[in-house]
Amino acid sequence: MTSATAASLSVPSQRHPKGLAPLFFTEMWERLGFYMIVGILVLYVTDTERGGLGVTLRLATEIYGTYMAFVYFTPFLGGMIADRYLGYRRAVLIGGLFLAAGYFLIGVRSMTTLYAGLVLVCIGNGLFKPNISAMVGNLYAPGDPKRDTGFNIFYMGINIGASLSALLSAPLRNEWDFNVAFIGAGVGLLIGVGNLLYNWKALEAADRPPQVDPRDVGMSTIVLTILLPAGVFGIGGFFVGRYVPQIDSTIGPITFGFLVGMAPVMFYFLSLVFRADAEEKPGLAALIPVYIAGGAFFMILHLSGGLMTIFAEHRSSREAEWMPEAVRAYYSQNAMPSYFRNADAQLPRPPEEMLVVAPAELEAMFGARRVSEDAVHQIQSRFPGVTAVDQESVPGEASERWDFLALRVYASDQVSIRTARDEHGAARVTVDVPETATALRSVLLLREGPAGPRPVILVTQDTYDLVYKNASSARLEKGRFINLLNAELITGFLNPFFVVLLTPVVVAFFSWRIRSGKPVSTARKILYGMLITFASLLIMSGGAYAGGDGASKVSLWWLVVYYVVVTVGELCLSPMGLSLVTKLSPKRLVGLMMGGWFVATSVGNKLSGFISQLEPTGRMFIILALAPLAVAFLILMVLPMLDRAIRKYGA
Repeated sequence: MTSATAASLSVPSQRHPKGLAPLFFTEMWERLGFYMIVGILVLYVTDTERGGLGVTLRLATEIYGTYMAFVYFTPFLGGMIADRYLGYRRAVLIGGLFLAAGYFLIGVRSMTTLYAGLVLVCIGNGLFKPNISAMVGNLYAPGDPKRDTGFNIFYMGINIGASLSALLSAPLRNEWDFNVAFIGAGVGLLIGVGNLLYNWKALEAADRPPQVDPRDVGMSTIVLTILLPAGVFGIGGFFVGRYVPQIDSTIGPITFGFLVGMAPVMFYFLSLVFRADAEEKPGLAALIPVYIAGGAFFMILHLSGGLMTIFAEHRSSREAEWMPEAVRAYYSQNAMPSYFRNADAQLPRPPEEMLVVAPAELEAMFGARRVSEDAVHQIQSRFPGVTAVDQESVPGEASERWDFLALRVYASDQVSIRTARDEHGAARVTVDVPETATALRSVLLLREGPAGPRPVILVTQDTYDLVYKNASSARLEKGRFINLLNAELITGFLNPFFVVLLTPVVVAFFSWRIRSGKPVSTARKILYGMLITFASLLIMSGGAYAGGDGASKVSLWWLVVYYVVVTVGELCLSPMGLSLVTKLSPKRLVGLMMGGWFVATSVGNKLSGFISQLEPTGRMFIILALAPLAVAFLILMVLPMLDRAIRKYGA
């Protein structure tokens, strides 16, 4: 795919600055790592059957939403730091190294390393993201008509990287586990950093020496008047939300605290408009509705790593028997018991003797693939006929086929069990093993039968009952599993794939409008993007209703059509938003105002986390669709003002 992309860029590179291609590939590798994390983070944190951390959905979506919020908030500071101290190239380089370190840290299985790794990723993205986008804008002279197309090409790099992330994360976690996939993201980042260093001199034209304008607010003032109040507001909002039942039981104290904490930051950007001189004021004022549109859109788009991933994982029919066997080996996983809870009644279930009813603690350890020595002894004494066999002693073919069920055995004092209540009040058991602990051995739980030993799966009585409820008499052969398409191949691959596929179509459409004498203004493209996003959510509401709001699984085609439509909306809005920031901002503030775009995205992302803990019902999608519709109405109202500002600055 990379070589094909290079070929497709060979013609545009004759018209575009030389620095565009290096920035394209640096961003591609960075986005590969970023979207690999986004695609599987919620799956990893909530998983109870494939070695994940097994926490509640509410905590998982809080982690996802808070991470996505801060990973896009830190560019607010990263832009200023580059503008004043580092310059763009050095900021991107340092940010890339922080990102790689963060991904490698997440590759160690524990909540502690997860949190620490996510913090490093947020810092790295703050330095990387706004400044590489600003470098693209700096390649073009003011008023250059090729700038929009340049950002479209750059946006393709983002989405090629995102597409590759899904194509890499699925085989990495299918063949090994979640943590190896996270390490793969770190490797991708190092490749991106290497590409940046290799093209260091070629990108000099896109850089800008750090400088401080006497009219700008100093960093110490920003810390004291913006960040410190934001922290105080945020902490205060958290405690208010914690002790006000109406907030605690709905949006939650973390989300409430974050939104309250954003108030001083939002006020700062509004103050820039009021303090600007007559020459700069129209451009800065025009960016406010652009920010609102960007925040609302990414609130919807970044549901992909949360709500849409949950919908794909639990409410869509993902059987992959149609895939060629060679492809299926890498891009499908074996169906575990939870998949059958709302599966079609005619879908064959595992034979009853393959599922062993056990206490919740044993089910949790089995799902985490980490058990204590005491648990191994308990299993063998409690369930006659079930034996824990060292994996090394199992014949090669069987060992390889059932490797995904292998359990790492630890000393009993190294394994701890925690119980929490999920969003429905049900007990959720989590297994913790220190990151420094070393497994004593690896075992498979097998039961001897007429045809030889076959693996067993430990489940609770509730899980056992749901697997066979309303099921037909069809059963799988013992030791065989149904192949399922990875959820991240749906939510992580389709959107960037359609961006790459549809970008030439959308660009050609708007070029045709120009040739026919009916050009579509940049501001009106944003309006169209919001209306198309509204339509995409109506499609998802239809899919939710078709499945009885979770009573049965629905066809993957609902998600495919949703991603086609929302991608068209994205192509109308997101590249135009990035382009407008570079067009309408004073040159001395491009990095800062690009940070403002990401602050708006940050707020939208935090709301994505909150929305992702809700039930994905048809009614919920309809209510959610009202948000982009309202923003579309706002853009329509300010359209004349936006068009005047764009004309004023030759954009």
